[in-house]
Amino acid sequence: MSAHDHASGHRHGGPAHGSFKGYLTGFVLSVILTAIPFWLVMSGAIDDKQATAIVVMAFAVVQIVVHMVFFLHMNTASEGGWSMLALIFTLILVVIVLTGSLWVMYHLNANMMPGLHDMREMP
Repeated sequence: MSAHDHASGHRHGGPAHGSFKGYLTGFVLSVILTAIPFWLVMSGAIDDKQATAIVVMAFAVVQIVVHMVFFLHMNTASEGGWSMLALIFTLILVVIVLTGSLWVMYHLNANMMPGLHDMREMP
């Protein structure tokens, strides 16, 4: 490191730092991506509740990406790509855990809960 770099605290090739413009862009996008689903739910713009839930979840996924890019500064170039690899691994584990949990809960509900006809026979 040169004397100028050491004195100013800047290092080239170090972790990415955001600019005010980048943080402001991320903030504005986050507010928009929060306001639209809020409006969809509160106004009842989409009549089907299941479709509304899917749209809200899609906005949530987009907002996660916005936060990772603008606030966490994650991209394929940061830390030699290791942070992106760790993110992909984490997402795979989360999908496996959530899918497995939902599968187990569904089958427990379907196979262990007494049906309506079983309840009538109970004393």
